[in-house]
Amino acid sequence: MAIKKQEVVIYAVIIIVGLLAAEHLNVVISGSMEPVLYRGDIVGIEKTNFLGFHEFDPNDVKVGDVVVYNGKWFPGPIIHRVIGINESNGVKTFTIKGDNNPVPDPLPVKPEQVVARVVTIGDHPFIIPKIGYITIYIKGFCYQLLGINEDY
Repeated sequence: MAIKKQEVVIYAVIIIVGLLAAEHLNVVISGSMEPVLYRGDIVGIEKTNFLGFHEFDPNDVKVGDVVVYNGKWFPGPIIHRVIGINESNGVKTFTIKGDNNPVPDPLPVKPEQVVARVVTIGDHPFIIPKIGYITIYIKGFCYQLLGINEDY
């Protein structure tokens, strides 16, 4: 059975589109954003830098935006809501908090720490519910095999 060039091109396009789409999805790993985002949900994101393209400027983040940022207090990316914007001596920072957390995150966040913003449709974030549990379970299983102790 011969494989036609057209089939190869179609499969290549499907793989490329899938990889590009996967780069714009992020798994929620905790309940800190409930009831808006639940553990295991996947959210659509726009990135500050994707292959050299700037999909949005982190300096344009507004109060109410849900962002993904690299915190200095947690080992992985954090998905929380901006609740305040501060400026002191020309330096902008964000106060960020999980909707389900009683207090804001422990440290202010600089725009350069923001790596993505959750895509919203109207006033609602783009969510694929619960599918992210697959990656959470796989990651947990791999950590167990390697003897790594992680809380997520």
